[in-house]
Amino acid sequence: MEHIAALLLVIGCSNTMADCREIHVPVSVFETADQCVAERPFAMGDAQGQAEHIVAKCLAVDPALEDDYDQVVWKVGRDGSIDASLEISNTVVASNMTRPEKDYLSQQ
Repeated sequence: MEHIAALLLVIGCSNTMADCREIHVPVSVFETADQCVAERPFAMGDAQGQAEHIVAKCLAVDPALEDDYDQVVWKVGRDGSIDASLEISNTVVASNMTRPEKDYLSQQ
């Protein structure tokens, strides 16, 4: 299994940079940071026309946490700068698939 070293985040914003949304790109994960950086201008070019302003950033992926990341948190400044990170939410879900059946004869 290949490890992911970088994630390409592409965001489209309105003319005033007030309304922004993530834009889907065909390839968004990369084995090396250099591959992500090399793909970034092409992904931005492919996204042209989907928003007034297109901004993109490569985010480093910690291989030890690769399967734990479940959020991309980002904010775009009015100057087009991106503050973004991969995060692990604090939500924990637990379940137990095996439940002992009640023995109604011995329980009171």
